[in-house]
Amino acid sequence: MSEYQYYEFQAVDRPLDRAAQQALRAVSSRARITATSFTNEYNWGDFRGDPRQFMERWFDLHLYLANWGTRRLMLRVPGRLLSVSDLDPFLGGSEDVKVWASGDNLIVDIARDEVEIEDHWEDDSDRLAAIAPLRSDVLAGDLRLFYLLWLAAVQDEVVSDDEIEPLPGIGPLTDPLEAFARFFDIDPDLLQAAAETGTAAAAMSRDSLRDALASIPAAEKTELLLRVVDGDGHVVAAELKHRFRKRPVSSAPRRTAGALRVRAQEIAAARERAEAERLEKERRRQAEEAAKARRARIVVLRQRGAAVWREVEVEIQRCNASGYDCAVNLLLDLQALAAEDGSRSDFDRRLAAIRAAHETKRKFIERLVVFEGEERLV
Repeated sequence: MSEYQYYEFQAVDRPLDRAAQQALRAVSSRARITATSFTNEYNWGDFRGDPRQFMERWFDLHLYLANWGTRRLMLRVPGRLLSVSDLDPFLGGSEDVKVWASGDNLIVDIARDEVEIEDHWEDDSDRLAAIAPLRSDVLAGDLRLFYLLWLAAVQDEVVSDDEIEPLPGIGPLTDPLEAFARFFDIDPDLLQAAAETGTAAAAMSRDSLRDALASIPAAEKTELLLRVVDGDGHVVAAELKHRFRKRPVSSAPRRTAGALRVRAQEIAAARERAEAERLEKERRRQAEEAAKARRARIVVLRQRGAAVWREVEVEIQRCNASGYDCAVNLLLDLQALAAEDGSRSDFDRRLAAIRAAHETKRKFIERLVVFEGEERLV
């Protein structure tokens, strides 16, 4: 299998100017470069740039994946909206995350190896689009993304059982949080356990937001509007959401990593029981339908009489898989008919004669043996 690597970078807060795009083109002649993105795929070669430098100079988001199981996500956020101290409660047990300051920004680099390969996505370009809203959530003060990093450390058993979760849960789950968990192969049962409680902030009403904006001093409003005019509108909006974010209050006690592991095991057991029950229900339904269908076939067989045995011979003489299958299925129906009519000894005699006459047809005899085991054709 050839190697496959996918690189995607996104500029969210400010588009790339012409000079930046020319600099990026010098790194790769075949990449797809726009005013807001750089994307490239490699099946044999490798990326000649440095993702860290790309993030420090130009981009706000980066996603990388390789078909040998490596996954990487990088975020660049304004340092005034996120600090290293904000992240400390989430990253104590994680070896997958690196954080550093770059000018006025903080860069978070998340990388995991040996991630289970999944085929949920038809197009890798959809992956970053699904996860990208989490950066806006972080800018607005929602740190549940980093709870997921702590949860991955719980899954990897690098967090002790008595360690307390950094937030009182992660619920309610959002599509971007679930996309992040899938991308990094976080155990869905552990994710569900973590989401059973949560502290997501409620959105402000329009009236409350209007009152909050009205309270901003006039001079500060002017500076904010100037930043919007200068192209910094996305960050301005994030800063305002961060400022006015309603801090949720949760009465749920914080759980230990050990308690979450136990709960995940309970969820897995319940899911497996439900699946077993579903499969058994489906098996019974199929068995009932098969019995009804066989009942209808037996009625027809009784009317046809000895002609059915001649049909069995005709199907065997075709000497192919479909003919052998038809012959064995007819024999099964004839066996059921014999049981009803009390003529089992006659059936056994005819079956023995067929086996002896066609003992050199190995594929037919193999099918006969299989059906004998499954449906007691003797």
